[in-house]
Amino acid sequence: MVRSPLTPQQRAAGARLGAHLRAARGARKAADVARAASISPETLRKIETGRLATPAFTTVAALAAVLDIRLDELARTCRSELAEPVLQRIEEPA
Repeated sequence: MVRSPLTPQQRAAGARLGAHLRAARGARKAADVARAASISPETLRKIETGRLATPAFTTVAALAAVLDIRLDELARTCRSELAEPVLQRIEEPA
């Protein structure tokens, strides 16, 4: 399966996510945070710099737990410049 290129909005959301995680890490060493989240330091570096704009949910959840960040807070960070999604209920024909 070929992955579609990311939109500018998705890349921007990934950059905001990375910046938020980097700020939350503070003075902690990247290697220590990565180890605690069971990811490689390179993966953490890519996320923090926005080069990995759409990390796996389990990776984000692990980082949130290690850094004591609520997932809804990270979601707001990612959505802050995106339009709210429009959900529409599809009714089955009677």
